[in-house]
Amino acid sequence: MYETIGRSRGTDFFRIADQLSAEERGYWRTTRDFVDDEVLPVINDYWERAEFPRPLVEKLGKLGIVGDGIEGYGCPPMSPIATGLIHMELNRGDGSIGTFVGVQAGLAMQSIAMLGSEEQKEQWLPQMAQLNKIGAFALTEPTHGSDSVALETTARRDGDTWTINGAKKWIGNGSIADVIVVWARDVADRQVKGFLVEQTTPGYVARKMEGKGSLRSVWQAEIELTDVQVDEVDRLPGANTFKDTGRVLAGTRNAVAWGALGHATAAYEIAAQYCGERTQFGKPLVSFQIVQDKLVKMLAEVCSMQLYCLRLGRLIEEGKLTDTIAAIAKMNNTRKARQVVSEARDLLGGNGILLDFHVIRHMADIEALHTYEGTETIQTLIVGRDITGVGAFA
Repeated sequence: MYETIGRSRGTDFFRIADQLSAEERGYWRTTRDFVDDEVLPVINDYWERAEFPRPLVEKLGKLGIVGDGIEGYGCPPMSPIATGLIHMELNRGDGSIGTFVGVQAGLAMQSIAMLGSEEQKEQWLPQMAQLNKIGAFALTEPTHGSDSVALETTARRDGDTWTINGAKKWIGNGSIADVIVVWARDVADRQVKGFLVEQTTPGYVARKMEGKGSLRSVWQAEIELTDVQVDEVDRLPGANTFKDTGRVLAGTRNAVAWGALGHATAAYEIAAQYCGERTQFGKPLVSFQIVQDKLVKMLAEVCSMQLYCLRLGRLIEEGKLTDTIAAIAKMNNTRKARQVVSEARDLLGGNGILLDFHVIRHMADIEALHTYEGTETIQTLIVGRDITGVGAFA
C-alpha cells in the first residue's frame, strides 16, 4: 500500500502512512513481508487445486498477528487500524487466507471474547491466537442467508444439557475447526443463542463444499447437527438474542472493508507495474493516454477506500462505530474493489486471465467478499433505513 511499485509512487497519495504509529507500521510490515515472501510464491497452486494451505497457516500462527484487537488471553495487542492493515495485507496476497483469518479472529474468536465466559476465553483464545486451535462461526443456513435472523436451527434445554438440531451452510473452516460457534434458536423463549460445539461431538457432521469458483483455498462447509448435545457451560452466556450476534457481525464488516482494499491495492499495483513493462506498438503501455486514464481512476478509487478505512479505524477507537457506518463502508469498498480489479484484468489483456499474473484470482475472490457478511443490497437497505427512517425489508 505504501511502497513504491515500479516507477509509480505507490498508492499513498494522501499520506496515510503518516497517520500510523510505530506499532501499526510493525504489524503492517510483518504481514506484508509474510505475504510477499511466503504467500505469493505458492498460493496460485493452492488456489487452482482448491487445497487448504496448511503450511502457510502454520507459519501464520507464529507471526503474532491473529487476534483482531482482543485484549489479553494471549492475543497480540493491536489497534483497530493495525487489525485493518493485517486484513488488508492478507487479502492483497490472497482472499482465501484473508477470509480464513477473518473467520478465525473476527468471527470465532470475537464471539468468544465478546460473549463468552471467563473460562471459555481462557480455554480457547490463547490457542486460537497461535492457530493451535481453529474456529468456525456457524450462522448461515441453507435457506437463510441474508435473512439469517430467521434461522431455524433449534436448541432445547434439559437440565444442564442442550440438544441442538438443524443445518448450516457456507461455514468457513466448518470441516476443519476444533470449535464451532453454533447459533441456534432456544425453543423455550424463541431467542437466538450461541454455543461452542467441538468438531468431535457426536451428531456434528461437516462436509466440505465443492465446485467453488471463488476463495478456492479456504474451505466452506455444509453442516448437519443431529441431536448434538452440549453442556450449559458451553453456551455463550453473553449471547441471548440476535442483537448479540449482530454485535459480532458489525465488527467483521470493518475487516471486509479493509480486505476489499487489499484486493484493489493488489490489482492496481500489478496493473501499474505490468503497463510500465509491457511494450505494444513500439512503446510501453503507460505511454498511451487511455492506459494512464484507467490507472489514474483506479488509483483514485484505491485512495478513497484507504480514507474510508482510516476513518473506520478511528471511529472504532473512539467507540463510535455504528451498524450504518460499517454497512456503508463494506458496501462501498467491495463495490469499488470489483471495479478496480476488473480494470486491472482488462489492462493485462490476455495475460489477465492467467494465474501467473494473480489478477484473475483476485477477480474471482472479490466476488465472495462482495457477498459475505451481507450483500451490497442488504448493506444498502441498512443504510437506507437509517437515512429515511423506513425499513424496506423485514
